[in-house]
Amino acid sequence: MKNHYPIIIVGGGQAGLSLSYCLKEKGFEHIVFEKNTIGYSWRSKRWDSFCLVTPNWQCKLPGYHYFGDDPEGFMQKEQIVQYIEDYAASFAPPIIEGVEVLSVRNSQGRFAVTTTIGECTAEVVAIASGSYHRPKIPPLAQNLDKSIVQLHSSQYKNPQSLPDNVLVVGTGQSGCQIAEDLHLAGKQVHLCVGSAPRSPRRYRGKDVVEWLDRMGYYDLSVDEHPQKEQVRAKTNHYVTGRDGGREIDLRSFALEGMQLYGSLNDVKSPYLQFRDNLQQNLDGADAVAENIKKNIDGFIDSNHIQAPVEPTYQPVWQPPTTITQLDYKHADIRAVIWCTGYQSDFRWIEMPVFDDKGYPKHDRGVTAIEGLYFLGLPWLYTWGSGRFAGIARDAGYLGDRIIANPKINLFTLSS
Repeated sequence: MKNHYPIIIVGGGQAGLSLSYCLKEKGFEHIVFEKNTIGYSWRSKRWDSFCLVTPNWQCKLPGYHYFGDDPEGFMQKEQIVQYIEDYAASFAPPIIEGVEVLSVRNSQGRFAVTTTIGECTAEVVAIASGSYHRPKIPPLAQNLDKSIVQLHSSQYKNPQSLPDNVLVVGTGQSGCQIAEDLHLAGKQVHLCVGSAPRSPRRYRGKDVVEWLDRMGYYDLSVDEHPQKEQVRAKTNHYVTGRDGGREIDLRSFALEGMQLYGSLNDVKSPYLQFRDNLQQNLDGADAVAENIKKNIDGFIDSNHIQAPVEPTYQPVWQPPTTITQLDYKHADIRAVIWCTGYQSDFRWIEMPVFDDKGYPKHDRGVTAIEGLYFLGLPWLYTWGSGRFAGIARDAGYLGDRIIANPKINLFTLSS
């Protein structure tokens, strides 16, 4: 470790690696500090059967697009880790693993950076540590009996590690996929259904992702999106790439024995109390899926594309009664998985660059503080900003902004 670097990248995930690739390709000295190891989050914070929900062809890291023999498939957990490790090996980024950045602050016209292996300074700091920092678990979790096993979704590994009756709270991507994983393994799943939207998997002869790509949705910037910056806080649509990819319809799970409830409102042991919104949430998710289909229909019609026609969606199950309370001891629920997301934690960045919710204020990753950048945040610029699909565009843009900084000197990197 040196005392000074022109450019420091904080985080060695796909975002940090992508920016490193762009800088190294143009010959700019930099260092990447990675708290854990390359591919750590994919390896350690995903369950065993985890897979991508977007097709492999959307894996487009700069200089390293997916090159396998299954572009329409969905990489599983170990394949994702291998993809990232192979990417790093392809260009040998200047990365130091096992180094946590403890603070970044202004110091006499430079950035002072404190790490677990010492202090250094930099002209430019790019924060590529994502926004999923601390598991978010509601305070009411403390009201559950101490005998109940409680996990955050990032800690879940497989059905075999849990009892036979499990409560899953939350129906974003993780919640629905984990509920499915448990359900397919024969567990009795109790699912608290939230307001997350769902997406069709395939429609009119193609994966929906392919239609949306052709429609230009993934090129839509946050400034052009109807919801503007509010889209950054929206829950992702649930769908799965499991077994070649399929739609997740919670109503079908209910027909097969999964117990569905409204969103969890309170815990007054031994009772779970639910909001009376199960029907509303199921209908809302269906409406989003149908609206996606409607937009695809419009694109097909306006472009005179020949595509098969599909029947109108019909719900296969309706909630027979309203259940707003359940005795979890009587139901023999022995475990709870909190699929309730994450909170960002940027407190270690000691500069006034955040809004009142602690989210970085930026324009396409560029902050008001000269030389401080963010990369890899959801909807930093487009839908793909926090994913394999769009990180190359963001990394290329920020790389160009960084090397235009007059304090950064060009020189040839050693091989």
